[in-house]
Amino acid sequence: MRLRNNPKAYDIMEENADFVILDPESHKGKYHQLFKENKPVFVEIGMGKGDFIYQNALKHPENNYIGIEKFPSVLAAAINKINKQEKLDNLKLMHYDALELLNVFEKGEIDHLFLNFSDPWPKKRHAKRRLTSPDFLNVYRQLLKKDGLIEFKTDNRGLFEYSLQSVTENHYHLDYVSLDLHNSPEAEDNIMTEYERKFSVNGPIYKMILSDTMEKNNG
Repeated sequence: MRLRNNPKAYDIMEENADFVILDPESHKGKYHQLFKENKPVFVEIGMGKGDFIYQNALKHPENNYIGIEKFPSVLAAAINKINKQEKLDNLKLMHYDALELLNVFEKGEIDHLFLNFSDPWPKKRHAKRRLTSPDFLNVYRQLLKKDGLIEFKTDNRGLFEYSLQSVTENHYHLDYVSLDLHNSPEAEDNIMTEYERKFSVNGPIYKMILSDTMEKNNG
């Protein structure tokens, strides 16, 4: 269920400019300057209330993390939740739409992408909106470094099957596939999203890790 609109969402972002990126376009190609140390950049598209990206940043201080959320009220909820915890030097948040990522990241600027429980857009006419559609996969290809990876999780079987076909047809390599992540050997190291904790009781969690097989000159 989507959060009710928060009329103070943008005020909350501005009040937390120490870890919220207020002008993403101005940092294109320079995200390392936002962090205290220049480390690999890991990005989550559609971060929700931020549990996943926060726990990753906490567990892996060797990386820098950026959580992106297009709904202002959801991002505001994530900001409020983080303010109740320890602030992390390697975590920034951003209000932006994944459709426009090429406006805010330079080619080859991202080391790792997370796509967690994105909208399945089940109707065929909406297939282009799925975050694993060919158009999005082409964007990720440009943003990722040469050896960059994409991690994708969903509980929607239809979206997973669509994504398997889409990524292979668009020259991505399947480095890892699980049809039941929580009952796999990798479950112990799995960091769950808030959605995952709530709804995984209803059925299996599907996961894939992808790498790009096309030649690149970035890095």
